[in-house]
This record gives sequence, C-alpha cells and structure tokens, in this order.
Amino acid sequence: MIFGTLPSGRQVESVELSSGRLRAEVLTYGAIVRTLEVSGVNVVLGLDTLEDYRTRSRYFGAVVGRYGNRIAGGTFTLDGVEFRLPLNNGPNSLHGGTEGFDSQVWTIAERTGSSVTLTLTSPDGDQGYPGTLTASVTYTLADDALRIDYTAETDAPTVVNLTNHSYFNLKGGGDVLDHVIRMEAEHYLPVDEDKIPTGELAKVKDTPFDFREPHALGERYDGAYDHCFVLDGPVQVTAGDLTMEVTTTEPGVQFYSGSMLDGVTTPFGAFAGLCLETQHFPDAPNQPQFPSTVLRPGELRTSTTTYRFI
Repeated sequence: MIFGTLPSGRQVESVELSSGRLRAEVLTYGAIVRTLEVSGVNVVLGLDTLEDYRTRSRYFGAVVGRYGNRIAGGTFTLDGVEFRLPLNNGPNSLHGGTEGFDSQVWTIAERTGSSVTLTLTSPDGDQGYPGTLTASVTYTLADDALRIDYTAETDAPTVVNLTNHSYFNLKGGGDVLDHVIRMEAEHYLPVDEDKIPTGELAKVKDTPFDFREPHALGERYDGAYDHCFVLDGPVQVTAGDLTMEVTTTEPGVQFYSGSMLDGVTTPFGAFAGLCLETQHFPDAPNQPQFPSTVLRPGELRTSTTTYRFI
C-alpha cells in the first residue's frame, strides 16, 4: 500500500503486520513503526501523513542512525582521522545528523504477514561518516511481542549505533505521567548542560534515577527524564492492566519521557509518550571507557530488542 509520495517522486510504502492480538503498520520512510495495536489499542504515537513526518517530527517511530543519540561537538576521531558531522542539536550531532536514517526511504527486502525486513545503504561520507554502511532492520510480531533485529556491515572503519525512536503510551491517549516504570539498572550516565555524558557511570541508589523498585513516571524529577541507563536486565512499563517488558542485547537504554513535546512542532503535548531507545551509550566514539561502537570491514554488527506485552 502506498502511504505517500516524496517531492522527489519516490513513493513510500506502508506494510501491515499482524499476529494474535498485535497489529502494526510499518513505513518504508525512516523504517517507521506508525502504529502498534495491542487488543485494538494503539500504544505508539504516530502521525497522519508523510508530510507530517517530513516537516513536523522526524523521529516518531523511526530507526535513527548512523548514530542514535548525541556525539559531542559533532566530531570524533577514528584510527587517527577526525570526522566532522552536521550539528543539529545545539553544539552536538544528534541521531545521525540533519539527514539521518529516519528521513531515508528503506527498501523492502522480505515480508510475511507478521514480519518485514527493510534495508538501507548509506554511502561513504554520508552525513560525514566514513565507509559505505549497509543496514537492515527486521520487525516481527510473535508471542505478544514486537521484536526488532538490526544488522550493519561496512567497507571501511566507521561507528554505528542503531535504535528505534518509538514513543509509547500504553493507554492509547492522555499523558504517561502515571505509567509505572521498573528498570533493572544500578547505574545511569549523568550529563552536562548539553546532554553529553560526563563519562561517569553513577549509581542510581538514593537518586530519582533509581527504578529498581517501581515508580510512576511523574513521581520524581518532574518526570523530565532524558538519560541513558546501564541495563542489568529488563525494563517494565505498566499502565492499568497492560505491561510492556523490554529486553535487549544492547548495553543501555535512553529513557526519554517526552517532556519536550510541545504540541506545536508535533501534534502531541508534553509527556504524551515515552521512549525506551535501546542502544550503545551516547558519545561513545569520544569516550573510550564506554563500550565501543566501532565497526570494521568483515564484521557484522547485530542487536535485538523485544517489546513484549503482558
């Protein structure tokens, strides 16, 4: 099904997936998860038109890359060579730059009634990143879960950090301040005024970042979270009778509560949805103490994240 047509004339397709009580719609533009229904309730925020995705918000439900999250100063050095990236978040490069993977048309490589695989080739120098990178993302509905599998390969050394930027609202509307979060994470990454990690892995104990026991989102810190947590196990989000459990092979998750949604640049107001972006750490190319995001020729980068509904 055709969802819309870009000014270039290229068409964007919509793919419907279903399994049991789950239904989803995936767009080839940005590999976006536009809808995810659980027993008829849409639990992700989506936009109405392709023009909305192009002009009102770039990240709703999209795969972001090459590098999800922030790189300080829009620069990093790899094998002694400095690379400069577009600055699109104050002094930083965010989510791959001004024309990241979220604004590209992906190609459908394979599809069934319950899964779809999308691929994208990012040429050498794309947004300043070295190497031609070939990425794929597979969305699969099965066993009351949305599973996301990522792969990436390169022909020259580069950095990569792929994630999905869906906003979840398990009630299907209203705000998420009453959503209860439980997160197996003993550490989080403090950030400076530009939201760049200081390099410390700080203990969550005795801080508003301790979700090892369940807490409502709006209970502390004014609900305004936008931090990376170091995962030791699953994340659970509960609203009413529905719980979403997030498991991943990635070392961290960026927990963003949607506090900066403003109802102007998007049709949604503050706290309309929360993000759980499973990923490597922000600014890892500049912080060698963090798990490496370097990918070299001959290597296959893979990761898996599952959002299971209980």
